[in-house]
Amino acid sequence: MAAYGLYTHIRSNRRRSIALLIGLFVLVYVMVYAGALLGEALLVNAPLDYLLRAAADDCIKALPFATIGAAIWIAIAYRFHQSMIDAITGSHVVTRREEPRVYNLLENLCISRGIPMPALRIAEEAPLNAFATGLNEKQYSITVTRGLIERLDDAEIEAVLGHELTHIRNGDVRMMVVAVIIAGVVSFFGELVFRLFFRASFYRGHGSGGDRKGGAAIAIIIAISLIVLSWLLSVVIRLTLSRKREYLADAGAVELTKNPDAMISALRKIEGRGELPNATSAVMEMCVDNPRSGFTDLFATHPSIYARVRALIDYAGGHDPGPLALPDIHEPEKIGQQPPHPAGPWGPMSGQQQGDTPGGPWGTPPDRPVPGPWGPRQS
Repeated sequence: MAAYGLYTHIRSNRRRSIALLIGLFVLVYVMVYAGALLGEALLVNAPLDYLLRAAADDCIKALPFATIGAAIWIAIAYRFHQSMIDAITGSHVVTRREEPRVYNLLENLCISRGIPMPALRIAEEAPLNAFATGLNEKQYSITVTRGLIERLDDAEIEAVLGHELTHIRNGDVRMMVVAVIIAGVVSFFGELVFRLFFRASFYRGHGSGGDRKGGAAIAIIIAISLIVLSWLLSVVIRLTLSRKREYLADAGAVELTKNPDAMISALRKIEGRGELPNATSAVMEMCVDNPRSGFTDLFATHPSIYARVRALIDYAGGHDPGPLALPDIHEPEKIGQQPPHPAGPWGPMSGQQQGDTPGGPWGTPPDRPVPGPWGPRQS
C-alpha cells in the first residue's frame, strides 16, 4: 500500500524496519551454516552433496547455541550500550542548572507535544553533531556536542533537538541500536570463522592432510562467499535503516518547530563539520550527520546534506542559504571560552598585552604618553 503523509510514512517505515531486522537475524544463522560448511570441508574430503547435508545437520544442532549467544550479546548491549557510548564520546548528563539554554529548549519541545523528557548529555567536542540513544523511555537520551552549542543559535539548536526527538518518537533509535548490535554479531561470527579457517589451513598445510580438492574445495568457496555476502547484506541493511530515517527526522523537526529555515541553516552549519574524533562507525551512524567523501561515500549511512536540504525546500518551503562558513572548528581548546571583552575607556588599549597596566583615565601604559582630550600633549 502506498504511504501518504508523514504519519503513514512512519508506520510504513516501521514495518519495513521490522522486516529488515528479521533479515539481520537470518544472516546470523547463515553465518552459522557457513561456519559449519567450512568446518566439514576442512575435516572431510568428500563429495559436495555430502558436505552440504552434513553442514545442514551441524547447523541445526548449533542453532540453539547461536540463538543463546546472540541473545546474551543483545542483553549485554541493552544494559551497557549507553555507558560504552559515553566512554567513547566523553559525554555526560547535564541538568538545567548546568546547561539552562539547551535544557529549556529540549523541555519546551517535549512539553509542546507531550513527549517524555529524555536525558540531556553534552560531549565536550569541537565538531558539530548530535545523536539520540536508548532502547526504552527510561534509557532515551539526546547528546549534543559543545561545538554545536557554541556555533548554532537557539532556533537551530531547537531544530536539531527536534530532529533527535523525532528519531525517538518514530522508534528509530531503538531500531538502530538493535540493528548495530545484530550487525556486530554478524561481523563477530564472520571474523571468528575466518580466523578459525586460516588457522586450520595453516596447521593442515604443515601436516599430512594436503590440499582440499573436489567437493571440499567447492564447499570452502561456497562458505567464504556466504560469509562475505552476509557481511555485505548487514551493511546494506544498516544503510537502508539510516538513510530513509534521516529524511523523516528532518521533516519531524520542522513539524515540531514550524521552522524549516532553522533546520536548513543548522544542516548547512553542521555540513562537513560533524566527524567526532573518537567515535566508532556505529556511533556516527546515529548522528545528525555522518560525513563521508570519495570511495567511502558508497557506504554512507546518511543522505548528503544537499539532498536533505533540497527535500526540505521542496516539501517544507524552506530557503537554502547555501554552504555557510564558520570559524575553524579544529581548535578544541577554544570551545567553551568566553570571547574577549571589547576595549573601552576601562579596558585594554589597542595593542596592549595581557598583564599590562590598563589604559584609560585611571591607568597609564608603561612608556607611553597619555593623549589628552584635544590631541597629543605638546612637549
